[in-house]
Amino acid sequence: MVTDSSTHPYDALTPDVILDAVETYGVHCTGELLALNSYENRVYRVGTEEQGPLAVKFYRPGRWSDDAILEEHRFTLMLEEHEIPVVAPMRDRDGSSLNTFSDFRFALFPWQPGRVPELNHPDDFAIVGRYLGRLHALGKTESFRHRPTITIEAFGIDAVSWIREHGFIPAHLEAAYDSLTEQLLKVIGDRFASTSVSNIRLHGDCHLSNILWTDTGPHIVDFDDCRMGPAVQDLWMLLAGEREDQEQQLANVLAGYNQFCDFSTTQLNLIESLRTLRMLHYSAWLAKRWDDPAFPFAFPWFNTTRYWEEHILSLREQQAALEEPPLVFERELAG
Repeated sequence: MVTDSSTHPYDALTPDVILDAVETYGVHCTGELLALNSYENRVYRVGTEEQGPLAVKFYRPGRWSDDAILEEHRFTLMLEEHEIPVVAPMRDRDGSSLNTFSDFRFALFPWQPGRVPELNHPDDFAIVGRYLGRLHALGKTESFRHRPTITIEAFGIDAVSWIREHGFIPAHLEAAYDSLTEQLLKVIGDRFASTSVSNIRLHGDCHLSNILWTDTGPHIVDFDDCRMGPAVQDLWMLLAGEREDQEQQLANVLAGYNQFCDFSTTQLNLIESLRTLRMLHYSAWLAKRWDDPAFPFAFPWFNTTRYWEEHILSLREQQAALEEPPLVFERELAG
């Protein structure tokens, strides 16, 4: 049974709390405050007298441990030290990147302007590929200890179980959903079992909205979902269009990527499996956050009969996509 909650921890995150938290870093706020499009956490642009606009992130209570957040911070700070264009957290006067104010854990970041890239030119794909290759080369040097790994259990089995156990699927669609997800998870399990890949530290959620393009090139932002997984997880969301288009885009990305990190093409066998897991995980993520008032407001189309009908239809399309041969990387296509 889906339940609603009249209160949520973020209800206590008032403008005064936000500004007072930022000023613990020794800056003076101008009063400028703009909520940004972030739902898992709460992120704001805040004006300061000393440094101009800054971004402050208040972490969702109960999601990550302190160790997991600090591990994310150390990863992005290491990437920044190696001149990979990311937005790493600022440290306060005591050298801490994670702080607590009024029971909220938060971090402060430099403000990074930019636009979401369209990647219309082969060189654009190659540039992003070079930075991801450098990111992954560093990602291979050690493993996360406190952050999770992309697994079928976490992104697929647990997601489907949570949706079913909490009564989100309309009764007349339950049989179709159960049968379809069972078949998909078996196919995905077989695909992972037959594909030998190594898990490395990843961005984890590398879609175009998490890449900001400026006059000097791309900046990779929002490492909140960084985790262990196969390298292809950070590449496949850059690809769009028909198969021929995707293979050309892939060739251009890897033309840059392989300059810094060797990509194992066996991982291409996992793209549609990872896409399917993302779809299952996304629906469960929305369902788990449905007691947060921001979610019904931002996603009014979710948890309707039409949504679940379209979700099942999309999963059927994925079932067909999983039967198709994987994308092919041909070096001569690059350029």
